[in-house]
Amino acid sequence: MPVSDVSSQESAHGLERHRLFFLGSLVAGHMVVHWYQGLMALVLPSLKSDLNLTAVQVGTITTAQMGVNGVITLPSGYLADSYRKRRGLILGAAIVALGSAYFLMGNAHSHGWVLVAAGLVGLGSALWHPGATGALSLQFPDRRGFALAMHGVGASIGDGLSPVTVGAIIVAVSWRPALQYHLIPALVLAVILWKSLAGRYEAQGSKPPFRSYLGDIRSMLADRQVLALLGSGTLNAMATLSIVTFLPIYIQETLGYSSFTLGVYLSLLYVMGMISQPVMGLMSDRIGRKAVLVPSFIAMGFLYVAMVFAHGGIQLGVTIGALGLFFYAILSVLHSAVLDVAPEGVQSSTFGILALLRQPFSLSSPILAGYLVTEFGITITFWYAAIAMFLAAAVLLPIRFKRASVPSVEHLS
Repeated sequence: MPVSDVSSQESAHGLERHRLFFLGSLVAGHMVVHWYQGLMALVLPSLKSDLNLTAVQVGTITTAQMGVNGVITLPSGYLADSYRKRRGLILGAAIVALGSAYFLMGNAHSHGWVLVAAGLVGLGSALWHPGATGALSLQFPDRRGFALAMHGVGASIGDGLSPVTVGAIIVAVSWRPALQYHLIPALVLAVILWKSLAGRYEAQGSKPPFRSYLGDIRSMLADRQVLALLGSGTLNAMATLSIVTFLPIYIQETLGYSSFTLGVYLSLLYVMGMISQPVMGLMSDRIGRKAVLVPSFIAMGFLYVAMVFAHGGIQLGVTIGALGLFFYAILSVLHSAVLDVAPEGVQSSTFGILALLRQPFSLSSPILAGYLVTEFGITITFWYAAIAMFLAAAVLLPIRFKRASVPSVEHLS
């Protein structure tokens, strides 16, 4: 074998090892981020009870979290695109923000301070997702759906473990110290992640000119596929936010289950994504994003309807588990479909741009759901979510999806 061929093979193997380590680090970090994010749904019933909150006030907690997330995600994406060598620091700061949020929430004795803490949870999410998603999209353009799905598996592990584990701690101790103690591991894990990612971003390019950056954004937003995905993603977010806000209230207050049992049900909603996300990611890479998205949205709509008739116990567990196959797994496919046609210079910012544009609708969703719950009872939440998902599928039906060209290994290196 010629020396040049051997050198080329070694270079390719080295690149692959680099990419796999990079993927593993971000999957582990995403698991930590969603461990912290998963606490929010778990403690909502305790916050409602201890602070004597109304259903609308409970809705404002989710709105505060997602509002800060939506506002900060765009500048976070711009920073991640413009200062790629600093992404490790940005991702570490995300975990610090989450730990600080729950420390504050564990000490909060008023609705106002809970809103501040919820905003910090949104800040942590906003710092993590654009940088991590954009980096993986650039590192794995040939297997984008699979890479983002594996990143999502980390989220499913964190979301699945935290409700059961912390739910058991709350039963044994109290929800306040359980949240307060999360600050110390957040500080330690943030430093470990920052150091492990040091030097891993240099090959991903330099800061793009601002005029070029704006041109890439305009080009992306003129694409019909992006606009359709924005619409369907907004409807999916409206359904998701209403469910994560009022499903815990339904399980604990209406059905009368403990914090631990609530944690088990919430884990089913998240942990099933560990199985489905890699499968859905690979399928979307091979047969197309639309072929996965549309049937998934329709299936989610029917499962939300089934929640109305699943009266606790095994019935509810099976329904939530089936919903968990799609609940967060579908996000990876949605993001991949947008990043397929997004220019390279705005891969991280794309996450923030879409979050900002869907804010007026998604942020009002928990409050609207709270009003509907007050007027018609808590099961109206499931009908509301079902209608949103059927509409999300309908938005995508007339769109012909495109796929991005894949750069060579030489270009990546």
